[in-house]
Amino acid sequence: MMSMPLEKSPLRAASGRIVDLADQCVQCGLCLPVCPTYALDQNEAESPRGRIAIAAALARGQADPATLGEHLDHCLGCLNCEKVCPANVQYGELLIETRALLGPAPHRPRQLLNLIKQPVLMRGLRRLGGWVALPRWKNWLARRLPTRSPWRAALLVMPSSAPAARVQASHKSHEKPALALFPGCVASVDDAEAQRAAVTLLQAAGFQVSVLPAFCCGAMDLHGGAAESAERAAQRVRQAWAASGATQLLSVTPGCLGTLRRALPGTSVIDPLELLAAHAGQLHFRPLAQRVALHLPCTQINVARSDGALLQLLRRVPELEVMSLPRPPYCCGAAGSHLLEFPARAEQLRDETLRRAATLEPQQLLSSNIGCRLHLAVGIETQGLNWSHQHPLTLLAQQLEHEN
Repeated sequence: MMSMPLEKSPLRAASGRIVDLADQCVQCGLCLPVCPTYALDQNEAESPRGRIAIAAALARGQADPATLGEHLDHCLGCLNCEKVCPANVQYGELLIETRALLGPAPHRPRQLLNLIKQPVLMRGLRRLGGWVALPRWKNWLARRLPTRSPWRAALLVMPSSAPAARVQASHKSHEKPALALFPGCVASVDDAEAQRAAVTLLQAAGFQVSVLPAFCCGAMDLHGGAAESAERAAQRVRQAWAASGATQLLSVTPGCLGTLRRALPGTSVIDPLELLAAHAGQLHFRPLAQRVALHLPCTQINVARSDGALLQLLRRVPELEVMSLPRPPYCCGAAGSHLLEFPARAEQLRDETLRRAATLEPQQLLSSNIGCRLHLAVGIETQGLNWSHQHPLTLLAQQLEHEN
């Protein structure tokens, strides 16, 4: 059994906060039907209600983290439970506090995560991989690694195409508030095209855009229990934001928004889709006769809350047939580093998501979170589905009618 924190232990305050957050839960069970891991396992310990009870027991020193901690690690952090909770339990905060109390899990792939958090290094390695034709044989190599290996999962989700050049700052108009775009780490390498699309669309709407340096916002550390590393990343975010002189911070990656807001309380941190939807009258699009399946990441619905804005914009593209994926499933299984730490579980959730998508018979899959899209792309390839995939902003920028 885990002993109680000592009276003067720095963990005591955190433990007390966890207990206070857990005590808000009325154990009604309304969260169970919307929880993807409960649907996967049909196990109370894999539900929000069960995890809240586990967190409280761990904080009180009444449970052993070696026995019960993995149930917390399995949580995807989708926050569907918060949306339906009648008691307004702050489940996301509870999860972060509990993971910080326990510290990073022993199985966490620290070396791999440290690598993918460094965009400059990632770009260099991707260029090196292109020189040795790695995209041609990465799948062959990956499938010779153990099924549960995070390196295997990382190789599989690595795009075959070379990364686009980094998006550059642009200053077109000073008539509207200055915007700063946060590129992130993985997104700055593998979603640079979407970031460039965001700048193009915002320019067309008359905005001025600057681009912050590319680095990790700390989301993977924050949700992985590495509190000190997460705080260092947050400090770097605050410094870059202060130097930008902008009035609003944007990210095309919904998975970064919650962490950026946590680092910058009181600052307007939003999905650019919100601004574009508010100025949609200034944007005109060429027709596109295509049926697309729209995957809405959990963070887009529950954190960014920009799903309505996205649908509004896509429906302005003439002849484009937009079909949102049926729900459930509620999560594709990517969930930050979850696809690396628990690849088998992530694969089950991904395949169910693609099964639902296949019922729509799309020609293309759209998803705005880079981790989700890379994860889904592996399933698309594995299942032999004849779908292309891209960020919705990329499609919108491609169809944008430019003034002569």
